[in-house]
Parts: sequence; C-alpha cells; structure tokens
Amino acid sequence: MHVVKNLPHTVHTEEHVWIPMSDGVRLAARVWRATSSDVTPVPAVLEYIPYRRRDLTAVRDSMHHPYIAGHGYACVRVDLRGTGDSEGVLTDEYLEREQLDAEEILAWLAEQPWCDGQTSMMGLSWGGFAALQVAARQPPSLGTIIISSFTDDRYGDDFHYMGGCLLSDNLAEAGTMFSAATCPPDPATVGDAWRQMWRERLEATEPWVLEWLRHQRRDDYWRHASVSEDYSKVRCPVLASSGWADGYSNAVFRLLESLEAPAQGLIGPWSHRYPHMGAPGPAIGYLQEVVRWLDHWLKGVDNGVDAGPSLWAWMQDSVPPSTAYKERPGRWVREQEWPSPGVEYTAHPLAKYRIGGPGEDVRAESLTLQSPLTVGQFAGKWASYNAPPDLPYDQREEDGGSLVFDSDVLAEDVEILGAPEVELDVSVTEPVAMVAARLVDVAPDGSATRVTYGLLNLTHRDGHEHPREVEPGERCRVRVTLNGVAQVFPAGHRIRLSLSTSYWPLAWPPPRPVLMTVHPENSRLLLPVRPVPEGEDPDPRPFEEPEAAPEISTTRRESPEHRWTVHRDLVDTHSSLEIVKDGGILHFDDIDLDVGRRAYELYESVAGDFTSARGRSSWTMRFARDGWSTRTETHTVLECSETDFRVYATLDAYEGEERIFSREWSRTLPRDHL
Repeated sequence: MHVVKNLPHTVHTEEHVWIPMSDGVRLAARVWRATSSDVTPVPAVLEYIPYRRRDLTAVRDSMHHPYIAGHGYACVRVDLRGTGDSEGVLTDEYLEREQLDAEEILAWLAEQPWCDGQTSMMGLSWGGFAALQVAARQPPSLGTIIISSFTDDRYGDDFHYMGGCLLSDNLAEAGTMFSAATCPPDPATVGDAWRQMWRERLEATEPWVLEWLRHQRRDDYWRHASVSEDYSKVRCPVLASSGWADGYSNAVFRLLESLEAPAQGLIGPWSHRYPHMGAPGPAIGYLQEVVRWLDHWLKGVDNGVDAGPSLWAWMQDSVPPSTAYKERPGRWVREQEWPSPGVEYTAHPLAKYRIGGPGEDVRAESLTLQSPLTVGQFAGKWASYNAPPDLPYDQREEDGGSLVFDSDVLAEDVEILGAPEVELDVSVTEPVAMVAARLVDVAPDGSATRVTYGLLNLTHRDGHEHPREVEPGERCRVRVTLNGVAQVFPAGHRIRLSLSTSYWPLAWPPPRPVLMTVHPENSRLLLPVRPVPEGEDPDPRPFEEPEAAPEISTTRRESPEHRWTVHRDLVDTHSSLEIVKDGGILHFDDIDLDVGRRAYELYESVAGDFTSARGRSSWTMRFARDGWSTRTETHTVLECSETDFRVYATLDAYEGEERIFSREWSRTLPRDHL
C-alpha cells in the first residue's frame, strides 16, 4: 500500500468531541477535517460503529479518515451509545435508538461551522449496515452512502440464519458483541466517571445470543432495519462493495437490482475487509474511488462516476484448494447494468451421479443420502475475516459424506457470474431436515475447490415467515440458492454439485439424522453463465494501487497467535473444531495504552448423535495504562436437545486482579423448526 503523506489539504484533528443526544446521553467522536474548513465549510463523512475509536479501530481509522479529510472533507468517527467512550448502554444491534442517534449526529454535523450542510455515511460491516439503514430514513443532509460488507436482509442474509438454518456464526458473533458491549471506557477521556459507566454496561448486558434465538423465523424483529422490506426508501446514491470470501456479497447484487437511486457495485476476491486493505489480493485503490464518488455527489464534480458500469467484479480463475490465499488470480469484468443481459441461466439436468448437459434427456433412479456430522469441518467460516486458515479446504473428504454429481470433463472454459441455483425433488425421513448444496471445481488430479454453497432448512421451503414440518416420505420440490460468485471453470476440469444433509459446524444440524432421497429426473442445476463478450479487454485494470494516510504508531508487546485445529478421537468418535484468535498485546503509543484481545471458539459433536452438537465462544479483553488495568472475560455455550436450545453464559470483570463483577446465565429456548 502506498502511504500518502502530502495530501491536497492539511488536516486538523480533534481527538475527542462530545456530541449531545436529545435524551441527555453524550456520544464520543473523533474529527479529522481539512484545515481550510475553518474558512470554507466542507461536507462531513460519518463512520458510526461500536468498536472503540481510540484503540480497536484506531489503526484502520488513521489510514482512511485523514486521507479522505485531506481531499477536502470532514471525517467523523463516532462510538455507538454504550461502546468506547460514549455514554449509555448497548444491548442489541440496529435498535431504533441507535438509528435515532445517527440521525441526530448527522443533524449536529450539518450545523457545525466547518460543515457545508451536506453529509455522507461510510462503513464496513456494522458501519455499512448503519449507513444503509439510516439512508432508508432519509435524513435531510444525507447526500450519499459508501458501504462495504453489509446486508439489506437481516434474517435471510446475515450471520444469524441462512436459508432458515441456524449458523454457528450466530453464536460466534454474539460472543464478540457480548465482549464489546462490556468493555470499559477510557479514564483518559471520560475521567472519574469511567467506573460508573462501566458498571452500567456490565449490569445492563445479557448474552446477545438469547435474543437472536428468540427469533428463529423471519418476524418483525428481523424486518426492522431490513432495507429489503422497501428499497424505495433509499433515495441517495449508493456505492456498495464486498468480497467473494466474505459472507455479504449477495447484498451488492440485490441493491443493484432493486434500488431506484443511483448505485454502483464492486466485488473483489476479498474477505471481510475494506477493499484498499483487501485480502486475498489484489487490493485496490478504494480510497481514491471513495473520494471520486464523494466529489461527484457532494461537490458536483463532473468526473464520470455516474457513467461507469453498474458492477465491477473480480472473475476468479481456478485455484487449488487452500485455507488461505495471499492472492486470487483473475481479472476485472464489468457489467453496464445488473441484472446483466450478458448473463444467461443454463439448466443442467441431474442424472445418476452426473450433471447433464443443457437440454440433455436423462433418466435416473432415485438416490439416497445420510451425511455424517463431520461433513462441514472443512467448510471454513461463513464470512472469512482473513484470519487464516478460515477458508474451505479440499472438498474430497467432505464429498465422501455427500451425494455427488459431476459434469463431463469441460471441453472449454465456463465462466459464471451471479447466484447458481439448485432445484431438487426430494423426500426425507424426518419432519425437520436441511440440505447443503456446494458447487465445486474439480481439477484433473481430483483436488476439489469449493466455489460457492447454499443452505435450506426444508421446513422453510415455502418461506421464512411460517415454517412447517415436512411430511416424512412425501416428495417436495425445493430451490436452494447458492451465494453469488464470479468463477472460471477451466477446460479439462469438472463442475461438481455436492449435496449433504448436514453441514456442521457452519450450520447447526437438525434434531435427528435424516435420510434424504433425491429424485434426479425432476432436479437440475442452474448456472449463471457469462460468455466472454466479444472485444472485452482481457485485462482492463480499472483501479489504481491502494493508497492511505500513514497509520498511527503502535508497539507489539506480545505476539498474536492463531490456530484452527480439527480433532477426531476414533475411540469415542468425538470430533471438534477449535479456533484461537489471539491478538497478543498491542501498545498504542500516542495514548500510552496496552490492549489485548483473545477469542476462542470450540465446536464439537459425537458421531451419529445430533443432539451432541455444542458450541462455545469465549473472549478476554484487557486494557492497561500506568497502574490502571481492567479485564473482562465472557463465555457463551450453546447446546441442544431434540426440542430445545440451552445457553450457558458467564461474565466476569476485573479491575487489577480484583473481580468487581460476576454474573451467570442458564436459559432454555425451544427449537422452532430447527
């Protein structure tokens, strides 16, 4: 990444600013703004997230906010209510109060003497969610939003549920926020009030997974703040990006298809990161694109961004299977509009262990499958956080417990762009069942790289609002939509469709083992084939190299550690996946603060016992400076029976070595068609 020290404008930084809310709560902010705004006001750009602006996101913030400000803007980074140094408490995501706060922040910004009355929002993940949700509320000053790794559908396409199946990331991310919501503010900012503020957070917090498990179907809880309920409410221009290794790429397609406001999409090979920090590479000059977008929509600069293609996508070349990639080979392709008239869904009938050619007349007897619980141990994370090795591994072992359909050896390259679909005629032996569908690139040596996948809880076959049990033995037609992707299947390879009846631990298994029968004569695979347009530039290189402002100074006090380990005990048939993400101790030189964070996840089961599925998410957070030190330890465990989920959780907080707060939870929640 090219570090830019000499920007068009000098930047003035205000390390701590209080922004008052109408109910008396004050939110903590940091402001970077062009010094020229003292005389000539500029538009303001807000990033609004719960991840502690003074430490946890400070390095990232220092790279992009001063860069944007240095191009003639005011960038403002605000801690959500109840996080970082902001007052109040945070008890759940995307609450009405959170969005009211955002509207009040934007109004406050528009009134500042250094702001020209125009605002924008930008953000990754929670920040992208927040910007899109606030845009739908149409605050008067908001001129555009720039969002990365987000969703428009909180139930159907987020880390909670996928195809009506419960994702293990529902537990993992609940553990993340259980920890984030219980960290103390910094006494250097809030003074002696820090201890009382921390106590309020500790006493107000419950394990977030409890609320998320109270809503196992699409209800009003998930409809709230889901922009997919009414896209017409978003009236400002949107620049949307994500990555194929992320869990959120589908939302980019939906926005391009559904928004009436101007929108452009960008999908690279990246994990859950901003594109200028994108990994797997290549990263791009995303901040330059952000500035050009802001210049056009907030300053009226005629720079052509409104005439660009609707979608830029990284067409991925075939690669051997690996749990981590430094770079993904491929090329940028552009679509002037989306849906693209150049992408055509081709239907491939299923035969006995074969994918037929389009229009082929096939006949095949029914096929049966009952997957072991170990199918899914090499699935990787629902959303890669570029924390190797969190990408899917060689699928051959997974395919051993799956029903597999292979195409003939490809005579020429096949390129797809969009969301593959699988139509299945199936029957099952249990009233609650699921199917996982994987699209796999099979090389001549047999190695198998997962390209994309989809899940469907069969009780949600008619929709997510009103699930209903499946009549055992009764045939039903279902459609499984896989995650959108851009991928080249080269000549000499095969395309594989793999079906399984469980996919643990990526998704929670059904209550009992299921024998599924697939009737191929009424089943097919639909591929969004994109023939290479005649005259298409084979290497358009539309983006500059990544740029950013210099990052703040930090010192590594303890080294990070990362592990991803699969255990299998052949004596008691116990299997587990153990994940360690330990950031070590990082010292922030400018504020003389040591910060440590360690996350631990464990997913385990015993062969054949679907009620043995068990997940654990544990976090330790440390903050220390000059004799002041705090530590929080949070643990959340999710277990199940055939009829219920059971949650056990603990929260312990320490000042120095003295435990000043401790609480335990034990709750049982009924399984709702899961």
